[in-house]
Amino acid sequence: MKIFDTHAHYYDGRFADEGIDVDLLLSSLFDTQIEGIVNVATNTENARTVIEMAKRHKGMYTALGIHPSDVSPDADIDSEIEKLRFMLTDKESKAVALGEIGLDYYWQPYDADLQKKYFDRQLTLSEELGLPAVVHIRDSHGDSFDMIASHPKAFGIIHSYSGSAEMAREYIKRGWYISFSGTVTFKNAARVASVAESLPHDRVLVETDAPYLAPHPMRGKTNHSGNLVYTVGKLAELWNIPYDEAVKITTENAKRVFALD
Repeated sequence: MKIFDTHAHYYDGRFADEGIDVDLLLSSLFDTQIEGIVNVATNTENARTVIEMAKRHKGMYTALGIHPSDVSPDADIDSEIEKLRFMLTDKESKAVALGEIGLDYYWQPYDADLQKKYFDRQLTLSEELGLPAVVHIRDSHGDSFDMIASHPKAFGIIHSYSGSAEMAREYIKRGWYISFSGTVTFKNAARVASVAESLPHDRVLVETDAPYLAPHPMRGKTNHSGNLVYTVGKLAELWNIPYDEAVKITTENAKRVFALD
């Protein structure tokens, strides 16, 4: 069984800046190491690019949503939500999730109230459509948990998890999955590794967040799905199981949450 990358951004300009032919790279990855990739949008504009890319690659799927750093007070939120609804319900979009959504209090300045408004509306939409939500949380763990708890029918993935083990287990109790990026391999991220070690295996996913968050020993380089061998390898080490078993577990988990079985 091959690895499933649950979160990447293959439309990101960093690939072009470094002269990387993304379609050629993806074709090679699908031929050799990768079972599937979810290419994740951050707004209704790049969602169109994400959809077109997925049409060119059998193993690529899409997550469509509005990232907290992409919300704008000048946009009509009702219009933006309807655009998302249309794209998510179009079978040609290959949408398997609504995302990337959430709260980000790291990048300054930010409007917490506006972010919460978009987060709330998109969680409601994910409940209406029965689609998993892909949630971004940065410096906002308390507010994010409260928002998710207020939507008991919502489910999905907490992406590139960086919170506590206790909070992760609370998400899991509510039916959510926890996804780990290359940060789980970082030598200065022992807490993330400790959380990954402690969680039930059937609720853990892997991701790249490509082109960012490349795992050790590729840290700082342009990330791609092939580097998941290091992330899965770290999980296998933490769980004290064979590498192939860690691949099987995380890929089966991805297919389950995205309803691809």
